[in-house]
Amino acid sequence: MRTDQMLTRLEPVFARLDREPERPAHLQTPQMSRHRVVLLASTLAFYLAIVVAVLTTSWLVRLDWQIMFFRPYEQWPQLHAFLDYLVVLGQRGPTAVMVAAWLGWRSWRQHTLRPLITLGVALLLLNVTVGSVKLGLGRLGPHYATQIGSAELFAGGDIFPSGHTANAVVTWGILAYLASTTVTRRVLSIVSAVVSLSVGATTVYLGTHWVSDVLLGWTAGLLIMLALPWFEPLIARVEAYVFQLRELWRRRLEEGKVSEPVAAALTPLLSAGGKWQPRRAAEACTAAPAGAPAHSPSLRPAAHTVGRPHLIRSERTPVTPAGSRRPAHGERAGARGASARPATGG
Repeated sequence: MRTDQMLTRLEPVFARLDREPERPAHLQTPQMSRHRVVLLASTLAFYLAIVVAVLTTSWLVRLDWQIMFFRPYEQWPQLHAFLDYLVVLGQRGPTAVMVAAWLGWRSWRQHTLRPLITLGVALLLLNVTVGSVKLGLGRLGPHYATQIGSAELFAGGDIFPSGHTANAVVTWGILAYLASTTVTRRVLSIVSAVVSLSVGATTVYLGTHWVSDVLLGWTAGLLIMLALPWFEPLIARVEAYVFQLRELWRRRLEEGKVSEPVAAALTPLLSAGGKWQPRRAAEACTAAPAGAPAHSPSLRPAAHTVGRPHLIRSERTPVTPAGSRRPAHGERAGARGASARPATGG
């Protein structure tokens, strides 16, 4: 009885889903054009130049130390409280949840899993590329530095490149990448650029990253966004596989090869719009007494359908990022004259 009530409440949702339009005709998939390839190669060269400049302890490392000794958080302390909140726009957990919620709604509207799969691929590339460089170079942050003028490499750190900055570029840039019109894409590109620049500059202000960390984070995020068109065939194959898997479960439900609890859970997802009924529902309609309605109130009525079935809107529980390692404001103020203080990871 409880299952029947749940299906009755979900009926308007799935009926609306079936009446939604198909994927808009103007929704274009970005292509790997010659201009994009040239921009990708230039960005990659800049990425390597930053890494070499840090490895050789060049002028860029000296600039890192000069800004660290300048201590921007002490020069403009009135900005500290606001920037503590602004930097959250670069944390992977909160930003991934916000962007995934928006892209999930778009997937539901457009009958396609491409937005969510593209976000997943981009975040996977971000974790693999940025994470491997972080662990491989092992650079310490400004507040853990041990030798003045040193690049602080291979010391067990994990801040080069800046994960906050790279994540801001990818997470907010994916909205521009998936935009359905040229004007929307340009506007969202500007917004994502402003957000990522602000997050990177904030980490330097807070003293949690060197300037070179932020530069490499911006470049790493841009590389991922430029390379995404190469992964469009993979995204399409994953989407097709999910649809095939759904059809397989639908046939198993029709043939009665699924246990009762599993069938009760899958029926609302796979049978919306009255496109088909499980064998139990068909037998119930056949066994109804004479003069009774053709459909029991517990069964979901048919709805207007379109040629393409709706999607399964599955979600994965987001991973909560590690907490801040930076102490309270009072402790930071007491350590103003010290040469080092705890910091937030990036």
